[in-house]
Amino acid sequence: MEIKHFLDELASSSPTPGGGSASALAGALAASLVGMVAGLSQKRRGMKRVRNRTLLLQKRLFRAVEEDAKGYQGVLKAFRLPKNAEKERLRRSRAIQRAFVKATVTPQLVTRLSLELMELCLIAVREGNANAVSDAAVGAYLSDTAVKGGLMNIRINLGPVKDKAFVRKMQALIRAAEKKRKQRMGRIEKALRQVGS
Repeated sequence: MEIKHFLDELASSSPTPGGGSASALAGALAASLVGMVAGLSQKRRGMKRVRNRTLLLQKRLFRAVEEDAKGYQGVLKAFRLPKNAEKERLRRSRAIQRAFVKATVTPQLVTRLSLELMELCLIAVREGNANAVSDAAVGAYLSDTAVKGGLMNIRINLGPVKDKAFVRKMQALIRAAEKKRKQRMGRIEKALRQVGS
């Protein structure tokens, strides 16, 4: 999808694409920036591996932009099911539950991949070309945003879910991911403070 078209769709009154797709795009942009920094630093230790991995993450996060929109379209489709007879209402209710559970899948992926990307951002800040440290920093801030957005979208889709075991599992995932995000962003910001000092 062309960026201009995506931005127009994002700004439209349609519920998709939305924040989940924007979070995935933030992750893809972050991966692209870190890939660039690693490309400028390939003679340095470990940078070829960083570049290869970030380019894979970029492709997967970019696919997630559209996947997230499709996930929420499934929720909208479930809400449009007929609800006149008792059987229809039961079928619709079950479909809505399944759709909300399924809508957490892509945000989980975005969260997991963007957390991994934060580790690569830290390497790029510490080991990358000093002239591109601001690019690595922007990549770090974008990956942080992607994680936050992914977690927010998991939370919001959990709201209507009645499966208590699934909700507990997702809440534990959210807590663990948030802890990792804070730790990794703390290390990145410490490394950035040390640049040029």
